Amino acid sequence: MFHWLEKNPFFFAVGVFVVIAFAGLIEIVPNFAEASRPVVGLKPYTVLELAGKEVYKKDNCIACHSQLIRPFKSETDRYGQYSLSGEYAYDRPFLWGSKRTGPDLHRVGNYRSTDWHENHMWEPTAVVPGSIMPAYKHQFTNIADIETAYAEAVTVKNVFGTPYGDEFQPSKEAWEAHKPKVLAEAKAIADDMKDPGVKAAVEAGEVPEIVALIAYLNKLK
Repeated sequence: MFHWLEKNPFFFAVGVFVVIAFAGLIEIVPNFAEASRPVVGLKPYTVLELAGKEVYKKDNCIACHSQLIRPFKSETDRYGQYSLSGEYAYDRPFLWGSKRTGPDLHRVGNYRSTDWHENHMWEPTAVVPGSIMPAYKHQFTNIADIETAYAEAVTVKNVFGTPYGDEFQPSKEAWEAHKPKVLAEAKAIADDMKDPGVKAAVEAGEVPEIVALIAYLNKLK
């Protein structure tokens, strides 16, 4: 059998490729599966953070900001530890991005505060002179869709097994029971902000987009 294979270069090459490919899969797949598991201590996004992620997508922040720090010294010196695959275990979709008109944001929660984000989103050039980023003042009056964010949490729990608690159920009653937790989280952020309209909206039971977005950005660490 092997003599026949040696006399047929094409089939010999195919056989070598199959053996190497199989060995490669045996070696690589288990390690890849391990690396893609959630890193220790990683928690799913809260409902408010999910709502902020939707604001991030809606206003196309991904067009100018990446969320993927590569293992190069020039990047880790500027942005912090390089990104690990297990850190994205609860991201659907991933927001890695492919362009950096602005800085990478994967560790932005480590070095920017709520107050900084408020000032920056209202008037970027007041915080970063020469910035070409547009102002996002509409986020201070637009109301975030936190009910849809709750529905997303329930969906990924049931479809992907994301570890949300038993209180996350597909019912209006479950949402109403969870809503006070979202508002409490929003109030903690609004308390660190200056804008009186934002504070008043949260006190009235509504969550401006800026509050949800800041919750999401503060999560990125």
